Amino acid sequence: MEWFTIILSVVALGFMFWFFSRNTQSLKLGQSAPDFKLADQHGKTHALADFQGKWLALYFYPKDDTPGCTKQACAFRDGLQELTDLGAEVIGVSVDGTSSHADFAKKYHLQFPLLADTTAETAARYHSLINLGLVKFAKRNTFLIDPQGKIARMYLSASAARNSAEVINDLKHLQAV
Repeated sequence: MEWFTIILSVVALGFMFWFFSRNTQSLKLGQSAPDFKLADQHGKTHALADFQGKWLALYFYPKDDTPGCTKQACAFRDGLQELTDLGAEVIGVSVDGTSSHADFAKKYHLQFPLLADTTAETAARYHSLINLGLVKFAKRNTFLIDPQGKIARMYLSASAARNSAEVINDLKHLQAV
């Protein structure tokens, strides 16, 4: 019976590795960013086209009011003025609903939209979805989209603590070119 348990464990681990690594396809720098049309914490709908002519830091995060997601959101909040001065806007996206986003934004004084991707379709189009069947959540990925709607930078498995600073630094370099 002990060997059966070991073999079953190895098979389960192999399946999990296959499941999580099978969707390693990614978007490419310079390609058009996938469109989206989602409601924010106030019920206002935002689409990619709304940001034409501006830089956009579009960041996906797993769950409202969790330690890493809070750290990332607060870092974007704290860097928002510098991002705005660089001509950029910030949007957070998770599969949580608008009421969860409203509570999260209010609690941490977040002054940028948090979009509710409750169908997980936008996260999937950005290859930023972990789908475990009944449970879905966004990967911590960020996309810096240029004023023409093209992907200028990608931060896959972004650091919650450093992501905002990385975006600011890259914006400075991209605009200096």
